This record gives sequence, structure tokens and C-alpha cells, in this order.
Amino acid sequence: MCRHLAYLGPEEPLGRVLAEPPHSLVRQSWAPRRQRHGTVNADGFGVGWYTAEDPVPARYRRAGPIWADLSFADLARVVRSGAVLAAVRDATLAGADAEAAAAPFAAGRWLFSHNGAIAGWPESAAPLVPALPPVDLLSLQARTDSAFVWALVLHRLRCGDEPDQALGETVRRLAVAAPASRLNLLLTDGTTIAATAWGDSLWYRTEPGRSTVVASEPYDDDPLWQEVPDRTVLTASRAGVLLAPLEEPAAVTPKEPCR
Repeated sequence: MCRHLAYLGPEEPLGRVLAEPPHSLVRQSWAPRRQRHGTVNADGFGVGWYTAEDPVPARYRRAGPIWADLSFADLARVVRSGAVLAAVRDATLAGADAEAAAAPFAAGRWLFSHNGAIAGWPESAAPLVPALPPVDLLSLQARTDSAFVWALVLHRLRCGDEPDQALGETVRRLAVAAPASRLNLLLTDGTTIAATAWGDSLWYRTEPGRSTVVASEPYDDDPLWQEVPDRTVLTASRAGVLLAPLEEPAAVTPKEPCR
């Protein structure tokens, strides 16, 4: 169910990060090596990137496969950025909401992606609906499980949670409501990355002080790649990576909803 990647480092053409490596995100759209669910990620894609002059990221998203988009090839050749989040999609429900359902989702300075699925969607998510203000439900960016997950994360960010707290709290709530869910989440504001490993593969590669990449799977065979243990929350910057275990849902007292 999808592959995604976030990069922080020196400015590079998008293609150098997303297309040139031997097992790049583009290649993972048709030949992922470590994907545990699904085999082809052809139900859309998206790229978000930041520039030094503007804290609000730009996005390019499409409903079709990334390999068939000739405009993306030109874009990736000339656009440069030091902060990128990109994803290729294997849809839970094919065709739903076209490119609006393709990650990255965005709000203000944030970019977000979900690799996985809410088990039993949408019925299983009903207990979490009261956690969101009505305006958030009415303004969902798509009618998909990933868009709902993003609404939950964004609400926690607006309530003052740090990125790792927002992701961790969301994962724990969803794991209680729908225990078989796969919840690998990826979030960036252009200076930091937060991510969770919950039900699928997650890796990182860091050269402290220079660059950090967090991805569903390595894009090459560099020995610097490290696998993130399942049920872990990751926080990263250009300076390096920190890992912390995600507590079992039964051991956590959920926060009260903020308004």
C-alpha cells in the first residue's frame, strides 16, 4: 500500500532524489523490493517541495502512474529543493477522488503521507469522528482513509502537539479502533521529519550535518541505510535521527480532544 520518501539536505534536482537512484521511488511504483501489501503503485503520485524563499511547500500531484507522466520528468529535471516529501499510491479503493487522494496532503507548512490502510474503513473509524471538529470533517481533502488520518494528525498539530506526538497519538487511537490497520505515517515542515513504522517497512539514511532520508525502502544498496523497527516513531533533521518505541494502545491513556 504505497511507497513514500522524505528528504532533507543540500538542494538537489527532484530527479536526483526521486528518479536517479537504482531503486528510486519512481522505480518502486512498479517494482518495490520490500512492500508487504500490494505489488504496483499506479493509482497516483505526488511530490511536495520547499524553497528557501517560502515556508509553504509547492505540490505536484496526479491520479495516474508516475512513470506515465512526461511533465513530471521535466519538472524533476529542473526543480531543486533541500526538503522534499513524495509518494506513489496503491489505492485502498481504486479511483476514489483522483489526484485529491494522492499524497502529499498539505496544510500551511506541513506535508503528510500515509502508507497503509485503516482496517474496516470507513465503519471502523466511526469512534474517532467525535475527536474532530465538524469543520475538519466537512473539509476533508478526499473521502479516503488517508485523508481521514491526515485530519486527525493535523488536528493534534493545531492543538499544540509536537510532530512525533501528533503521529504517535493518532496511531494509537487508530490501533484501538481498527487493530489490524497499517499506519506508516510521514510528516515534514521542511526542517524536520516525523514518521511511524506500524505494519510496513520503514528505513532511514543519514549523514549527520548534511542530509537525512526517510523512506519506505532504500533507494540504493548504500550500507548507511538502517531499518526502523516496527511500532516505532522517528524524528529526524539534517543533524540526525532519533527513534522511540510506540507504546501499546492498551497501555496509553488517550488525550482528551481539544477544540
